[in-house]
Amino acid sequence: MQKKQSLLHSFGHAFNGMFHFFLKDRNGEIHLFSALLACASGIYFGLSEGEWLAISFCIGLVIALEMVNAAIEQLCNLVHAEYHPIIKKVKDMCAAAVLWAAIMSAVTGCIIFIPKIIQLTGL
Repeated sequence: MQKKQSLLHSFGHAFNGMFHFFLKDRNGEIHLFSALLACASGIYFGLSEGEWLAISFCIGLVIALEMVNAAIEQLCNLVHAEYHPIIKKVKDMCAAAVLWAAIMSAVTGCIIFIPKIIQLTGL
């Protein structure tokens, strides 16, 4: 039986995973930039608590799904390095989950930010 890791070690592994995702994974870099842009826009436009809640939830959901997607892709590549139709389906469905969350997050962002941009520009 394997000895349990300390809570500190568990957090260390999690932070190592985040570090790798945000600084070494292309999609992680893109999502980090998008999240920072959304947060900067939220600060600029003075979002309400409810708007911040929606934006934060969207950011968290998309990034978490992308992290899971990246992990599953790595595992699939390890298990079966050559093309396999079932591995392709798994990877496609994981990517679809991220895409769906990103689309819904973009819709949420438009609902929140477009009225503020219109008000700012006076259109």
